[in-house]
Amino acid sequence: MDETLWPLVVAVAAFVASHLVPATPAVRGRLIRRLGGRGYFLGYGLLSLVLVAMVAVTFRAAPHVEVWPQEPWMRWLPILTMPVASVLILAGMTTPNPFSVGPTGRGFDPARPGLLRLTRHPVLWGMTIWAAPHAVVNGDVAALLLFVPMLALSLLGIPWLEWKRRLALGADFDRLAAATSRPRTFSLMEVGFWRIGLGLVLYAVLTWLHPVLLGVSPLPG
Repeated sequence: MDETLWPLVVAVAAFVASHLVPATPAVRGRLIRRLGGRGYFLGYGLLSLVLVAMVAVTFRAAPHVEVWPQEPWMRWLPILTMPVASVLILAGMTTPNPFSVGPTGRGFDPARPGLLRLTRHPVLWGMTIWAAPHAVVNGDVAALLLFVPMLALSLLGIPWLEWKRRLALGADFDRLAAATSRPRTFSLMEVGFWRIGLGLVLYAVLTWLHPVLLGVSPLPG
């Protein structure tokens, strides 16, 4: 491996580890006891921001080593999928969710689960929809080193969190989850149009910041 790719490898590995290690109940519990609930979540949020910045900086500085050429049609993949990813992530992070990544289950109404009618894991599916097209459109070693681990982390996180939450909630899981993951009953009104609107604003902001942070426009042409 080109030695200039190592900073990216280290940054991505640190980011992945920061999500895997706290997922271990013993480690998470020890940190919360030592830092307190608020201190833990504040510290974890700041650490995540620092690691995201590290990933962005090292990705931009990594050399371009082509694996496959970029075809014109590939540039449309992120443009068409990122609005969906942005809405899933934003709405998922603002919807009470006792099953997955996002806010706690406080305020969750089993009769009106909102976005959770579509999936119990909207944030992880949003990350999946973000990572997969970006891996395809870039087609170089640095992109694969970044997006393939993120894709794997998102996809593997879904069954992991299902298993973990079933253990934690026990008999309450089926009662709370009865109306979730049922796309036929999905309602945009129940999700909240403000969440959808903010998700599209997030998409617009990310599109605007893309050339500023990464040095390349995501728009075709």
